[in-house]
Amino acid sequence: MSFNKKYGLFVKKNEIIPFKSKTPKIYKNKKLNTANFGDFTHNDYQVFLHLVSEIGGVNEFGKYLQPEKLQREHTLTAKAFSEVFKVDIHHSYRVLKKAVDKLMKTDIKVERMELKELWRINVCSMAKYNKKEGCITIEFTDRIMPYLAQVRKKFTLYNLKEIAHFSSLYTTRLYELIQEFKETGWMIKSVGQLREILAVGNKFTPYNDFKKRTFAHACQEINDNYDMDLKFEEIKEGRKVVAVKFFFKQTVLSQRIDQAGNIHNTYIKPAQKKNFKKANKHPEVLEGQLSFEDTKPKSKNPFLSFISRLTSGGK
Repeated sequence: MSFNKKYGLFVKKNEIIPFKSKTPKIYKNKKLNTANFGDFTHNDYQVFLHLVSEIGGVNEFGKYLQPEKLQREHTLTAKAFSEVFKVDIHHSYRVLKKAVDKLMKTDIKVERMELKELWRINVCSMAKYNKKEGCITIEFTDRIMPYLAQVRKKFTLYNLKEIAHFSSLYTTRLYELIQEFKETGWMIKSVGQLREILAVGNKFTPYNDFKKRTFAHACQEINDNYDMDLKFEEIKEGRKVVAVKFFFKQTVLSQRIDQAGNIHNTYIKPAQKKNFKKANKHPEVLEGQLSFEDTKPKSKNPFLSFISRLTSGGK
């Protein structure tokens, strides 16, 4: 073991200490944008994304780390979750505790078009909840890590804070889809693809019901928060809607070349509105698709709220 002056700490021989971004970022293979996350609630998905944001990093030469070099085990505290997603700390404990069970029990469906196969991949090989420390620790499986690797042409990148204020899982999932097509300003998804990506299963069988409860309100919430001018039009075969085309403001790509001839890309996304709305009332959306903070009962009696925290152990 030797002292690394660059990092300011002792490291083992040949050990790679990744540089972390000050702003937590989500790096995901594009296949995960269209993967089916089963019965994940919005809070489960927020926990998953927060843990994913802990993975990314580059080596001392600025190169993205390959899957085998990335850390698989990560810890998320209730405090950190509370600060990012603006959830009351006492409810963060409950969110994390529930997410441990969901992360261990859930596998995701990933379509491998090139192989004409549908893969089911477990997210975690280990997950534990530490009540005393108020945190969870998980270990991602070997199979999921390649989909969380930072391969420049195959992954989607965005800041965790960009989706932190959304109140619905459908809004978060649609926003992620848009990031894959951010430079084109439009994308087309068949109704079948949208149903699979949004994991609605047998719910919302009538198309108008599906539209109202998923992507229509998601478009509204995104527009309430970002100057994106997100719209959609329906593509029909006869009288039946078979696909949906989404339109939105493009992300502008700005490039500069340094003295060494290296190209640096800067993406200028649609701006977040200064007085953005957190749309926390979606009666048409299933409770499980909303954040816990938006579905928990609000007590008007402060004394009852205090007693409730005491009886729950403050967590």
